[in-house]
Amino acid sequence: MNSRINPPDYTLRTADYYLSRIDTETLATFNSNQLSIMRGLLNEAIPKSSPKLVDLRFVVDLIIARFYVVLFVGKDRRKKPRKHEPEGIARIGNIIAAVFFLLGANLIISALIVLMVYLLKSAAGINLLPGHFPDLIKKVFTH
Repeated sequence: MNSRINPPDYTLRTADYYLSRIDTETLATFNSNQLSIMRGLLNEAIPKSSPKLVDLRFVVDLIIARFYVVLFVGKDRRKKPRKHEPEGIARIGNIIAAVFFLLGANLIISALIVLMVYLLKSAAGINLLPGHFPDLIKKVFTH
């Protein structure tokens, strides 16, 4: 085997990469027409990723295990139906898990936005409620 081109990542592999993996003596027997046909076939066979609206990947390290979470949102461009479609209770469980995940992500993002707005307000010196909040509560309940 010949390894003239060796891209580090699977996604960087092209038709020329796979042609370079062929033995040089065998590759020399192909004429230019055969090589262009092989390149065309390889380009069709190499999977191409579709653009994603959301591409979220992160790792959760726990003491006893390490988990990875991947979330893709994009148009489904698969030509064939999925081989394994969850049915019954598994489908309901997947829907419930997705709803809780989206609600949790929404809560975290909303909390971060509120915190950032509060910190920017404080840094700008804007005081919406004069005095401290506990002092305001005491004034309201003592009058």
